[in-house]
Amino acid sequence: MTHGNLLEPDPTKLPERPDAEAALDAGTDPSEVAAEHPDFSEAWAALAERALGENEVVQAYAYARTGYHRGLDQLRRAGWKGFGPVPWEHRPNQGFLRALAALAKAASRIGETDEYERCTKFLADADPAAAKATGLA
Repeated sequence: MTHGNLLEPDPTKLPERPDAEAALDAGTDPSEVAAEHPDFSEAWAALAERALGENEVVQAYAYARTGYHRGLDQLRRAGWKGFGPVPWEHRPNQGFLRALAALAKAASRIGETDEYERCTKFLADADPAAAKATGLA
């Protein structure tokens, strides 16, 4: 029998959000999904990513920060103590992790180097797969 790092907490997995996920999967505009489900980080991440693609960096930063903070609230409710794995492969975690990556990218583009470094480290610590999937590794 093998064991993981016994000093590291168990991975934190956010709860499933089938209605909100289905709306995004069906092509509903992320702004509509965010209005209907304001605590759904994946919608905020999608808005931030779209704004980054349109070079609307300040809007991207605001959307990403909203998704990040809504996700932090949910992680804490799920038992996360401020550290430990947040696995990328669990879709409900991806909204938070994508918002964190978008926040890093927007921070970099406005010259907020400390925030960029904090966010990229946080993302890599949460799950190196998340950093790779979001282009920050």
